[in-house]
Amino acid sequence: MHFNTVALVGRYQDSGLDAPLRRLGAVLQDTGCTVLIEAETAQNTGVTHFTPASFAEIGARADLAIIMGGDGTMLAAARQLATFDVPLIGINHGRLGFITDIPLGSADEAITGILNGAYVQDERILLEGRVMRGEQQMVSGLALNDVIINRAGRGGMIELRVECNGNFMHSQRADGLIIATPTGSTAYALSAGGPILHPQVNALVLVPVAPQTLSNRPITLPEDSILNITIRALGRVESGASVHFDMQTLSNCQEGDRIDVRRSPHRVRFLHSQGYSYFSTLRSKLNWNRMLHPWDDPDDNSR
Repeated sequence: MHFNTVALVGRYQDSGLDAPLRRLGAVLQDTGCTVLIEAETAQNTGVTHFTPASFAEIGARADLAIIMGGDGTMLAAARQLATFDVPLIGINHGRLGFITDIPLGSADEAITGILNGAYVQDERILLEGRVMRGEQQMVSGLALNDVIINRAGRGGMIELRVECNGNFMHSQRADGLIIATPTGSTAYALSAGGPILHPQVNALVLVPVAPQTLSNRPITLPEDSILNITIRALGRVESGASVHFDMQTLSNCQEGDRIDVRRSPHRVRFLHSQGYSYFSTLRSKLNWNRMLHPWDDPDDNSR
């Protein structure tokens, strides 16, 4: 891949983001790249000496987009750029950083290496979903992590009827239901008791949130499954139900609304530094066995 035009996207709500954006932009220009900066990032950070561009313009012009922020910033950028097939690099200016995996302190060196061809490519599936009220489509959206149906306020559980490829699976009463990609399996789905799916596993996972019946367990389905979830009853929930696409919310769903979820035809491409390991990320973020046998950890330089 040749990266002639590179776009910068940042979590502009973070203080102190202007300096690393300027520094990274200068590194890119020194290598001969044309640098774009996402328009709201430029406006809110004051980094205006690179060419401002909308996400649509970035999709049309850029060969690469570098996202500086946390995983939420990456999720938002991935949904915007997925239809353009622009590869993404994540620089962690947040906290956890499962998909923004390059530390800010080593960003310049890592980006220079990637521009010179020292990278690992990683493709991730997306979900697409819509909320139907009768024959009317209320909203639709893409999700890199998950589509979530849950109760919107205080009160009782909601009742959901779940179908897969036109076949009835089950009805459940719960606080909600998570439909997650392998990328999203380490997000809310993991907190709710779901399994971790390796990104190369071609599957989706359904995870009930606090189900009334404890036999309602997470289930893994083929990635080409078409899911239809109907809100059968809202019980004593005062504020209705909500649907989230990567935590972007449609509230005030009604009884009888149907949520259709399937794999999107688009994929997101991540580029990582040479030597990237998904298992290293899990060890780092989930603290797997760090205190048991540190000599087994290739990332531990203390030995």
